Amino acid sequence: MKIGFIGLGIMGKPMSKNLLQAGYELVVLDRNLAVVEEISALGATVATNPKEVAEQVEAVITMLPNSPQVKEVVLGENGVIEGAKPGTVVIDMSSIAPLVSREIGEKLAKKGIELLDAPVSGGEPKAIDGTLSVMVGGKQEVFDKYYAVMKAMAGSVVRTGDIGAGNVTKLANQVIVALNIAAMAEALVLAAKAGVEPELVYQAIRGGLAGSTVLDAKAPLVMDRKFNPGFRINLHIKDLANVLETSHEIGVSLPLTASVMEMMQSLKVDGLGDCDHGSLVKFYEKLANIEVKR
Repeated sequence: MKIGFIGLGIMGKPMSKNLLQAGYELVVLDRNLAVVEEISALGATVATNPKEVAEQVEAVITMLPNSPQVKEVVLGENGVIEGAKPGTVVIDMSSIAPLVSREIGEKLAKKGIELLDAPVSGGEPKAIDGTLSVMVGGKQEVFDKYYAVMKAMAGSVVRTGDIGAGNVTKLANQVIVALNIAAMAEALVLAAKAGVEPELVYQAIRGGLAGSTVLDAKAPLVMDRKFNPGFRINLHIKDLANVLETSHEIGVSLPLTASVMEMMQSLKVDGLGDCDHGSLVKFYEKLANIEVKR
């Protein structure tokens, strides 16, 4: 199977490598020519625009920052929609607003093109080792046909409903991740300020009810003062903006999410937008005048 891959960023680059390793032929596109050259050296074909990608493949994967970029690449001038044949499938693995997924799906359907919205969770480490969690919206038969493609990049691939359901699930995921990181940061700053070694607190609680994947992924990095991005604050702000926009449209109040959003906005103003979302600890550290470290 020949697959297009548009968007070779922090997540897209390792995901595309895993597809190549699984034996799929790739046609790739990205504005970062150095990354394109790196993936090309592994055997991928290079295209110059999304239309050219779509003309050569039966499925196009997009991994882009947000809704406007996905709309531009899929529906814009020289977009995927102009090059794709009826029966082509677009698998959008970006994290975007569910209503935008549905809008894109409707426009593609008029040309006989299917859409799966299939955002991922797990950050760069899981993208590299191919154990991402993928949450998918779309027709069951399309999901079944392309399950193996998605599974080549993931440990878990679950269909949660029709188009848009994947991104609704991702919004729920991002709420839980953000609130978990904030809770971890709050607790470890409390421990450090009280004079208790954060590493010992972490080891004591990780096996109990307070333990979580987030705690195990982020607490060691925080204590080692490693804030290079697995997932940037700016990207989590984007996701929470989509969460709050969707919640307002459907009449759901999310007070904890709104609070963490304001914390992240504060960190962005402090120049930390491109740091890992584990940098939430710095919001609390500033208030308490303490650092969480080993």
